[in-house]
This record gives sequence, structure tokens and C-alpha cells, in this order.
Amino acid sequence: MAIENIALFDMDGTLCDYDKSLLEKLEGLKSPHEPVFKLPLRDNAPSYLRERADLIRASEKWWEELPKFKLGWGILEVARELGYRIVILTQGPRRNPASWSGKKKWIDKNLGPDVDITMTRDKGLVYGKVLVDDFPEYIDRWLKWRKRGLVIMPANEGNKDYHHSQVIRYDGSNLSEVKSAMEKAKLRHQKCF
Repeated sequence: MAIENIALFDMDGTLCDYDKSLLEKLEGLKSPHEPVFKLPLRDNAPSYLRERADLIRASEKWWEELPKFKLGWGILEVARELGYRIVILTQGPRRNPASWSGKKKWIDKNLGPDVDITMTRDKGLVYGKVLVDDFPEYIDRWLKWRKRGLVIMPANEGNKDYHHSQVIRYDGSNLSEVKSAMEKAKLRHQKCF
């Protein structure tokens, strides 16, 4: 039985401009004397700042209204053109049920209610020939079990130093490289037993 040509797409930082939206909301909550915020928020960020971010992310509406991220949508167009089955693979925050329903509403509004979705805590468990994701930890976990898998990584500040032989970092200027790699991945004939 032939393995299906599935392209897994992350949401935050891949199809959705999570960072831009969070920064805008944080900026609207800061006092005139506070410093300019930068993402990603690390553990060493002031607790009041992390708590504000948590309040923002607790809103189902915030998730539902995330803007589209251009780099991810460019890759999505290529995957559709090549005939991949598109599956959304997004991490569901453990302590934030509003994010789960907000993400589903975003998907319905932007991709349609019939697109396949997997919300998980562990992306390494999900099959696909291609993973499109911006977050190195999720990529590493997925690649651990996919020695022939291909990852397309939308470029951002947080992944600029990440390198792996199975990962192409897409910055908007190398779409032909992305398309060629996705064509080769699709043509691989893998069998499942």
C-alpha cells in the first residue's frame, strides 16, 4: 500500500502571523514609560509581561482573528499546486482551551470547514511527507521519526540559526528550491506494512 502524499502545516508562525498580532496587542497594553517589547518572550522576560501575553492568548477571538502569514501561504499554494493533501498540524496549549476553539474557527474562516486538522501536544506522532513549521523543537521531534521527511521552515528571528540537512528555511526568495524539494518528496515511493 502506497503512503499518501500529505503536507502538514503548522499555524502559529507558519500560516498565521502570531508574533505580529501578539506584539500589537502587547504594545496597546504598555504604559508610556515601558520599554519596547520584542518577541519571542523568554523566561527571563518580566512576569507582568508574560502575564499580559497569557491574557491575550486566553481570548478565543484573538486566535480566530490572527492575520495570515505571507511566507506560509506561499508554501501552501505550492503544496496545493503539487497535489498534496493538506493537513493542519497545530500544537494545542495545555492550559488554554480557548486557543483550541479559536484555532478551529480560524481554520474554518481561512481554509474552509473541510480541511483536515490535528491538534496535538506532540507533532512527532503525526505522519506526513512534508512538515511546514517554524519552531525548531517541533521540527526536531518530527524528524526524529522521519529519516526521509522534508521540512520547510518559514524564516523568522527565532529560527535564523537553525540548520538541519532535511530542512529548507524559506525566506520568500527561494520558492523554486522549496517547490523542487516538495516535488522530489512527493515522488518518493514509500511503502507501509
